[in-house]
Amino acid sequence: MSFQLNGKNAVVTGGSSGIGLATVELLVAEGANVAWCGRNETRLNESKALILSRYPNANIFTAVCNVLDKDDVQAFADQVQHIFGGVDILINNAGQGRVSSFDTTEDEDWMNEIQLKYFSVLHPIKAFLPVLKQSYFASITNVNSLLALQPEPHMIATSSARAALLNLTHSLAHEFSQYNIRVNSILLGMVESAQWKRRFETRSDENQTWDEWIGNIAKKRGIPMARLGKPEEPARALVFLASPMASYTTGSTIDVSGGFNKHL
Repeated sequence: MSFQLNGKNAVVTGGSSGIGLATVELLVAEGANVAWCGRNETRLNESKALILSRYPNANIFTAVCNVLDKDDVQAFADQVQHIFGGVDILINNAGQGRVSSFDTTEDEDWMNEIQLKYFSVLHPIKAFLPVLKQSYFASITNVNSLLALQPEPHMIATSSARAALLNLTHSLAHEFSQYNIRVNSILLGMVESAQWKRRFETRSDENQTWDEWIGNIAKKRGIPMARLGKPEEPARALVFLASPMASYTTGSTIDVSGGFNKHL
């Protein structure tokens, strides 16, 4: 079944690796024109080369951009509009979490988490909103975490910032409905990443395979599916919510946690 994205213009922030890159690839595979950004120029160039090696005819654009820098984001938005002529889809792929308890979280750490989780979303939305308003099927989809509804004491600052982002997403869904812009999010559980790969390389039992090692972690954390998610799995949820296939869905979330959620 097609996501009905052929010829649509999509933007993914943080698209050079992990979930962001998996999302970019799925959008390209579905026929969308895709722009993505990242802070690391080397990684960004590698992601572009990877996509072109698999989809030589893809219409893509990449730019180095720090989503916490308002001017950077506006320049990226202006470039995308000039190249694509418009934007139908914005996918905000926010940053990593912070491990700390209340006692080990300084005032500056709280502020940094709020800035990262909020303004990495607010800056792109503000920059792309004028062009999104011109689309007949506009959508904004935010990558969020299960921590928004199921906080962890060892990630107290990230948990509270994620809850705020969930509230913001719901509020924007109501406010932007007047512009025919849908706003949704996904709630991530534990997903395979370069960080987990690095930890695997330093495992105590070198005879363990990746599947065995990661499976043990999942079981210890109580994930019913007994594994971590793969980047392409949240990418599918993101692309569905962003696409016309979810045309009557706004202010909603899709839980992508392998059953790790403990709430109704």
